[in-house]
Amino acid sequence: MRSIRRGDTGPAVEEIRSILVGLDLLEIGGTEFDDATETAVRAFQQSRGLSADGVVDTETWTALDGARWKLGARTLFHSVPTSLVGEDVRALQERLLEMGFDTGRADAIYGPRTARAVAQFQREVGLTPDGSCGPQTMKALRRLGRKVVGGRPNWLREAEAFRQSGSSLVGKTIVIDPGHGGEKDPGIVVPDGQLRWTEADLVFDIAARLEGRLGAAGMRVHLTRGPKPAQTMSGQERATLANSLGADLLISLHLEGQESPAADGVSTYHFGTGTGATSTVGERLANLVQREIVVRTGMRDCRTHAKTWELLRLTQMPAVHVEMGYLTSPVDRERLVDPLFRDQLVEAILAAVQRMYYPVEADVPTGSIDVRQLRLALASRNNP
Repeated sequence: MRSIRRGDTGPAVEEIRSILVGLDLLEIGGTEFDDATETAVRAFQQSRGLSADGVVDTETWTALDGARWKLGARTLFHSVPTSLVGEDVRALQERLLEMGFDTGRADAIYGPRTARAVAQFQREVGLTPDGSCGPQTMKALRRLGRKVVGGRPNWLREAEAFRQSGSSLVGKTIVIDPGHGGEKDPGIVVPDGQLRWTEADLVFDIAARLEGRLGAAGMRVHLTRGPKPAQTMSGQERATLANSLGADLLISLHLEGQESPAADGVSTYHFGTGTGATSTVGERLANLVQREIVVRTGMRDCRTHAKTWELLRLTQMPAVHVEMGYLTSPVDRERLVDPLFRDQLVEAILAAVQRMYYPVEADVPTGSIDVRQLRLALASRNNP
């Protein structure tokens, strides 16, 4: 869809304003996308873990459309090929997770895993286990309290699965996603004298270096694109590819851009709704990547953040999105265009990936892993 922004008018704006009024983010409807509408859209985006830019693109519109629904307002069921999506689905998933039923990530999509969790709940309370959530199932959900104690249930499940996978990188599958790409999507573009730096080219170079280093450490590595792809892939398409590969981890690489050249630093993002639902193993990976990059490069620490971007929400494995600096910052750009600095970024990410597989009690201080030893360890294992 065409993005809708401040200054636009018409039926689409009227629909957006109507939803925002229903969410108590706007006082009155109308057909003009004015300042108040933009402020309301930003507030909505922030509450849903989206980029708070005040523009209604496809992802924001999907979230707005889903926000119409409150849990109990409609019967929920697994639909093929198009699944039901909405805030009511997310609320149901979070409720079931609290009660110990495995819906997977609270992604607001009523897929087969959610239907199985509903059927399991129905079986336990004596209802017909048809996997749909209607009035009787809602009544039972409201009647019963939380069952899981001792921590967030999804954290317990994810952490245990990760612990059982072992501490070695050998044989693990990782997807590296160089952001943007394609003739129509170079990402951030900055002219620099006779040169022209593009986000797509720089992040692909980092991804290719990372592919080699992770492969040397024994991992199976897949890139989501080549250096010059014919078409740009959406976040959903990249997530589908990673899921089809059965990946253990996904790392998406990007660079930032801002009107102000003073903006600089590194930030990392993981899946999270802002209301408690989160990929907690993804959150740990985000923290490790962030800390390793900051300590090893000295870049400004812009922290880790929870988002519901498609690539983070739809992946079935822990996934992070890393903004490795601002191409619009003279300070960051001078570093990013230096191949030796890009190697530092690669080493930091490699160290973070290795630390992900260490048991918490065996973790090491940030910046202390000599990533060269990972290759030596693999070589000695292959040549006893």
